[in-house]
Amino acid sequence: MRYTRQDPELRQLTGPTYHALGHRQIDDWHYHDVQQLVYPSTGVLASTAATGTWIVPPQRAVWIPAGVAHSHQAHGPTQMRTLVFPATMGRDPGPPLPAGPVVVAVSPLLREIIVALTRDDGPPYTAAARENMERVALDQLRRVGQLPARLPALADDRLRAIAALLRANPAEPRTLADLGREVGASERTLSRLFRQEAGMSFPQWRTQLRLQRALVLLAEGATVTSAALACGWSNPSAFIEAFRRAFGATPGRFYAD
Repeated sequence: MRYTRQDPELRQLTGPTYHALGHRQIDDWHYHDVQQLVYPSTGVLASTAATGTWIVPPQRAVWIPAGVAHSHQAHGPTQMRTLVFPATMGRDPGPPLPAGPVVVAVSPLLREIIVALTRDDGPPYTAAARENMERVALDQLRRVGQLPARLPALADDRLRAIAALLRANPAEPRTLADLGREVGASERTLSRLFRQEAGMSFPQWRTQLRLQRALVLLAEGATVTSAALACGWSNPSAFIEAFRRAFGATPGRFYAD
């Protein structure tokens, strides 16, 4: 996903929100002066900031600190629910909240709080009740683990060219040396740049890209077999194992949960 605004707009948020997004609908480049927890109760969100892209599948949420410019794209019909917190909230003693965008697991309790605060078919909560529920939500956030869902952004033009090739065809089988000949750089140089800019090796970065695409394809209704082959795995079993290592469950169990 690409940003479509050169200058992100400030959007004022004063409380929980709910938006129904259509398939591939984009929520454009913007930022808030509050902290935000974004949860797709259905569908999958691709959330992008300057440092990378996060894929947010069901039962996961993305934490976005105040002032961080970002955009979202929906994959499949998506119900996007958000809780907002003052920029100073969470600075009390205790485990610190993430300083940058991260994807977190959503516990059953946290899910119920998010849905309760964002639904519009019941009586509104009082300010005191809402504040209490938001504090419980923050406590839950401090207890859940962060998930390896980020695809780091790349700055070097040669790396960006390789990334474009792989985004166009995640099943691209060429090695880094082969791709280097196309973009005019040696395998050694490119390997060093991937570790320097992405904080991971090229094989790790490519696997992360493939897993992100697989999450999107599965959200759009693809079968496990078709998603596996489209993203470069030689067979569904290898894909299922890679998915389980990354997300802690098989694709079927992941989406059932």
